[in-house]
Amino acid sequence: MARRRRSRPQPRRREPQTPVNDSIDAPQVRVVVEGEGQLGVMPTSQALDAASQRGLDLVVISPNADPPVAKIMDFGKYRYEQQKKAKEQRKKQAKQGELKEVRFRPRTDDHDYEFKTKHAREFLEEGHKVKAWVQFRGRDIIYKDQGRDILDRFVEDLSDISKVDQAPTMEGRRMTMMLAPDKKK
Repeated sequence: MARRRRSRPQPRRREPQTPVNDSIDAPQVRVVVEGEGQLGVMPTSQALDAASQRGLDLVVISPNADPPVAKIMDFGKYRYEQQKKAKEQRKKQAKQGELKEVRFRPRTDDHDYEFKTKHAREFLEEGHKVKAWVQFRGRDIIYKDQGRDILDRFVEDLSDISKVDQAPTMEGRRMTMMLAPDKKK
């Protein structure tokens, strides 16, 4: 009977911990209160007392400063907002990386062209980049001018919501180009 190997569980990546309340090891901190401004530089114990009087936490915002900058605030709310920002940033980053492709042939029919242009328009409106290419097979290579005309027409039809990211170029038996969503429009 064969033994089945187990894979080790991946260790979780720990996010850098923000020093809060008693975990602050600096002897002095510059204290800032939300809505009130700066209280100035004071010993950490005195800053902790000021935070506890307000019923809030003392959170180090800038640990590399001299002395470290600490803010009196609700730590749970702060952590929630940080996670929300990070999630939003990951979402934007993932969306920007998406590349959609639209493929044509030199003799693509009008209905097929309109259908593919409609899909490309939807992709661009969603914020994706579109790579359009014309595939030349066999003797189709003699119709390079028709392929170029298709791509030029494609650019013209989508010019209201996009801009040319890469002009049409030949890559082997393909003529390719890239369109990016136009942020201004």
